[in-house]
Amino acid sequence: MRTQLHGALSPLIALDRKRSKPLHRQIYDSFRGMILKRALQPGQQVPSTRTLAEELGISRIPVLGAYDQLLAEGYLESRAGAGTFVSSLLPEEALRGRPGGGSGKAKPGSVVISRLSRSLPLEWTRGSGSFSVGQIAYDHFPLRIWSGLVRRRLRTMRTSAMNYSDPMGSKKFREVIAAYLRTSRAVDCEVPQIMIVNGSQQALDLCARVLLDPGSPVWIEDPGYDLMRQALMLSGCRQVPVPVDDEGLNVAAGMKRCRKARAAFVTPSHQYPLGATMSVSRRLQLLDWAHRQSAWIVEDDYDSEYRFESMPIASLQGLDHGSRVIYIGTFSKVLFPSLRLGYMVIPSPLVDRFSAVRRASDFCPSNFHQAVLADFIEEGHFARHIRKTKQLYAERRGALVQAIKKVFGDELEILGAEAGMHLVVTLPQGFSDREISVRAAQQNLSLWPLSPCYAGPRARQGFILGFGSTKASDMAAQVARLRQLIYA
Repeated sequence: MRTQLHGALSPLIALDRKRSKPLHRQIYDSFRGMILKRALQPGQQVPSTRTLAEELGISRIPVLGAYDQLLAEGYLESRAGAGTFVSSLLPEEALRGRPGGGSGKAKPGSVVISRLSRSLPLEWTRGSGSFSVGQIAYDHFPLRIWSGLVRRRLRTMRTSAMNYSDPMGSKKFREVIAAYLRTSRAVDCEVPQIMIVNGSQQALDLCARVLLDPGSPVWIEDPGYDLMRQALMLSGCRQVPVPVDDEGLNVAAGMKRCRKARAAFVTPSHQYPLGATMSVSRRLQLLDWAHRQSAWIVEDDYDSEYRFESMPIASLQGLDHGSRVIYIGTFSKVLFPSLRLGYMVIPSPLVDRFSAVRRASDFCPSNFHQAVLADFIEEGHFARHIRKTKQLYAERRGALVQAIKKVFGDELEILGAEAGMHLVVTLPQGFSDREISVRAAQQNLSLWPLSPCYAGPRARQGFILGFGSTKASDMAAQVARLRQLIYA
């Protein structure tokens, strides 16, 4: 369904005064062609004859002549007191008889695209129903406070804020982020090392562009974050799947498979999707490997604020004394996804390179929401929001675990419930998580299958269940729906 524009926009009409064809006919032909091609939609308002004549720089008489003809033939209709509109009851034969004699769609064989873009999977089940991964408790966000900060910033906004800004981001916001990371995540950083990005996905893409060449070997967690793999795929690098166990990435296995990898992309605080926390011994092993091989480690710390059975785990980057770790964080999980604000802590020798690549791809981040979020954090609203939502998500997580155990007993194994905003359940043999996910999507139940997170053929079947947007009181009913879908 297309969006209807309210209010008349002047269509693009090119008049040639040197042509023998009269001006009123040129205007008529332009309108008729745009209506038949659906560039002008049924019910869309068109400019008044006076306005269009002024826009075209001509007398009003040719415009009146063209409109009269279009009204007479049924392409336009006049509404008393409202104006002139594209007719909502165009003849079917007129819509079928579009210029060019075809549907306007390219034949599949004629669409030439890059090999890399063809390799990306199409999104097919991700939605916003119950158990959707990445969804938050939107109704618990302090929207009134946020709106007040937005209004205050708008009142004091200067014209200089409308210009391009530093590719690294607002200095003030980066100062706030640096203080937060040093205090809450034990990250070793200074303000010049911090880059503000449009969410963690852009950070992953920038890392791939700066660190890797086509064919460069890269360690990835197996299973791992599917969108991380896709970002790496676009760089043309060679992904080396490294198994994950209860201690996180198996560094010894990684060295056996490819000791001289260029980089390792990891989620050590809360492994995605299985939820393991990388042990201290594995962290030190990984850092030692990176220093010896002059390799890079990309640490995606996507939801470390939420741990329910222990204090937050200190960052891997904070243990690094050799500047081999790029640290990534985001506000999508702790605030709201459409904010599109994240951050990177970049080793000092790489800052200029990251800045140059950022400038070449999208110049700079938006300044306005950086300023609002800086106020939100400095005035204590962020810390209060984290405390409240941590309690809320702990309650929802507990309700989900309890409901799964009650409804399924020991039929499903639960993994990774100690932290974050999702957990994993594994299916018994004989079930296909992809097939069940398709059926669930048709019933507004968002089941993200586990098997696509595996790079190898021996994928476990199961589901990644988000619990951020589902009320604790609704969990039992939603888990009952899950059982019906699995055994349908």
